[in-house]
Amino acid sequence: MSIEFIWQLPTAGDGRYGAAATLRRGERGAGQRPPFTDGVTDPRGATFTYFDYAHQVARAADISGFDGLRVRHDFNGDDSWIVAGYLARGTRHIRLLTEFEASWGSSVYAAKNAVSFQRATNGRFAWQIVQGADAASRRQHGDSLPQDEVLARIDEFITVARGVQTSAPYTFKGDYFEVLDGGFRGPLAGNPVPPVYLSGASEAALALSARQADVHLFDAIPAAELQTAIAALQQQAASHGRQVAAGLQLGILARETEEEARHDAARYRAQAGDGSPLPQLVGSYEQVIATLAGYADAGVTSFVLGAVPALEEAYRIGEHILPALRARLAPADRQAA
Repeated sequence: MSIEFIWQLPTAGDGRYGAAATLRRGERGAGQRPPFTDGVTDPRGATFTYFDYAHQVARAADISGFDGLRVRHDFNGDDSWIVAGYLARGTRHIRLLTEFEASWGSSVYAAKNAVSFQRATNGRFAWQIVQGADAASRRQHGDSLPQDEVLARIDEFITVARGVQTSAPYTFKGDYFEVLDGGFRGPLAGNPVPPVYLSGASEAALALSARQADVHLFDAIPAAELQTAIAALQQQAASHGRQVAAGLQLGILARETEEEARHDAARYRAQAGDGSPLPQLVGSYEQVIATLAGYADAGVTSFVLGAVPALEEAYRIGEHILPALRARLAPADRQAA
């Protein structure tokens, strides 16, 4: 299987400085100061919004050679499906990996939206279905499902969504979804089913991915530890007669030298104020390439990468990391194919 690189679209906290906690580039509310130093005026006023900036990031990822763009689900932000639809017609090659919760609504309606996305983008749509926030936060959005049933609902959601896209008539009765003699016909039939990306470190989450995921996204852990987890996941998937690709979600900061990278990482942490580590992988271009190649050797085939600020760093990673990394991984890609 070939290796893919997906860029992370920010929905908040993206800017030249690590202290941009709630700022969304491209817009500001009434009375909000522009993101410039004193004495510098902002001629834009309120005539642009975050969507304009998101379009810039998507174009940068497209031009820089990324394979996809992850549009994350933001509890307090714009809807990821709407953002993905806005960006789809402004890009040519990248896949729109759209993150959402199964509580989003009817699985049949979600599947119909996915088919429309596929028809509009020539098959450039993918789903990342997540468990969402804690039960109290989910109730704020009208979702009262007990926390221990969230994965079971995702399981049914995927089953029904795939079922109505691939067969008609289709009938299903479960605990959360029910369909009687459904399934898509006419122009909605026969379209590519979007790949499903799942995540989570619990045994239940990994078991769900073994049954349903096309790609399971792991959080950043050492390559040796990740290799063990991937092997266990693939063994579970094989017991269901399936294969599941392994992905990695990783924040990176790469510069010409390690010293420069660590200096910028420390600066971002200091600006953020809470000491939170924005990137998990910090180093020179050569060091970052070697580390990512090590993850690929451990079995990772999908890299979801992010950096601050997203626009400028998309070009940096696209110029200094992706070409050299792809060249290094090319023999493995050919062997896997």
